[in-house]
Amino acid sequence: MKCFLGSVSVLLQLLIAAVAFGQPSIRPWSDNPWYWSDDGEPVLLLGGSDDDNLFQWPEQPLLAQLDRLADSGGNVIRNTMSDRKDKGFEVYPFRKLEDGKYDLDQWNNEYWVRLERLLRETAKRRIYVQIEIWDRFDYSDNGGDRWQIHPYNPANNVNYTFQESGLAKAYPDHPGTNRQPFFFTTPQQRNNEVLLKYQQRFVNKLLDHTLRYGHVLYCIDNETRADEQWGRYWARFIKQRAQRENQTVFVTEMWDDWNLHADRHKQTFDHPELYDFVDVSQNNHNSGQKHWDNFLFVRDYLSKHPRPINTTKTYGASGNKFGHSDQDGIERFWRHLLAGAASMRFHRPESGLGLSDKAVACIRAARKLESLVPLWSIQPANDLLSDRQANEAYCAADTGRAYAVYFPAGGEVTLDLTDSDNVIQTQWIDIDTGEFGPQQSLPGQQKTPLAPPGKGNWAAVLIAETPE
Repeated sequence: MKCFLGSVSVLLQLLIAAVAFGQPSIRPWSDNPWYWSDDGEPVLLLGGSDDDNLFQWPEQPLLAQLDRLADSGGNVIRNTMSDRKDKGFEVYPFRKLEDGKYDLDQWNNEYWVRLERLLRETAKRRIYVQIEIWDRFDYSDNGGDRWQIHPYNPANNVNYTFQESGLAKAYPDHPGTNRQPFFFTTPQQRNNEVLLKYQQRFVNKLLDHTLRYGHVLYCIDNETRADEQWGRYWARFIKQRAQRENQTVFVTEMWDDWNLHADRHKQTFDHPELYDFVDVSQNNHNSGQKHWDNFLFVRDYLSKHPRPINTTKTYGASGNKFGHSDQDGIERFWRHLLAGAASMRFHRPESGLGLSDKAVACIRAARKLESLVPLWSIQPANDLLSDRQANEAYCAADTGRAYAVYFPAGGEVTLDLTDSDNVIQTQWIDIDTGEFGPQQSLPGQQKTPLAPPGKGNWAAVLIAETPE
């Protein structure tokens, strides 16, 4: 009876969440497939979080984080299915036996209870979740003893030996070397049936939970250098499972290369039939004009088959190992915003701003801009700017009707308003506070100097008056 009542309770919670969230849910927008939509309405994904695997967090800190995000106007998080014990409260998905070893044929229910909680609570708050199924850093000793204690290590489970699995006792190299056989198990690779069946079992269990919800996007890996066949196998695996349950899911792969022109990225770009959106997070290791131009290269490359472009990891925080600053993070977020990204999230500290006050201010400022001019109604338009220094300003526009200009650090440029026959009403937004700034009127039909009201990060929204 208790088991039955418990099952009814879980189903009731799922039903309530589904009703509150609404179906159908997230999918590329039919009117403009560069962007996402929910129930047919366009939705811009903006977010930040203080960890990559929030599902592992204890309940109260998790709920506080989600509430802070929602209150700021944010609506997307990243969630790797990572179980590495960086903070000490993380758990593995498998049951630990009395002798200290794991049984990969039995689940640790706590892991899945935590995932279900994340899915339920994000659905309630209309926060979308981009899940990454595999994280290469979980299966390496580089930077810690993660492989030494992991349940997939044959020394730590009762299911297979080193010889049977083809796995080694240690993997000291950076996972970017791609020497871990864990990522070569699929039939088109080494066809390691011993290990693959447990990987399949894990992904199927994950889908048991996620396919009940409509606010989930799927990314196969975190910044991978894996063989192409690895990602293709799991993309098909997920889609085939979803199809059997009359569900539609949206899948991508995230490559590690900072150069978006690299052939590795084309393994996603060239296959819209398999990868429904792209993630170019690693562009956020670039800065200034190069950062902007790289993103526009992807937009142009995908133009025959437009798809949402997500950037789920916006790097940039002072004092991190990459040498990036807080300002770098803010600039990357705003360049991608005006360049046409469908989803932007600040990466976790110390490599990103997470959900810090600066990140919250950025999200609030972006929502203010969106309230005046929807991002899907304008296009990148730096050609309208003149007298511009490197990285001084960036522009997107519906020429003649609406313009958005971002200034990273004050300055002055000339904006071409010759295609607008009417007076231009200008609203400034202080990105560093997330608040509206002053207003001004500018004449149309000419090239006009434009300068923010102060130093720091500012955005201007310029809208042509409608003639009476």
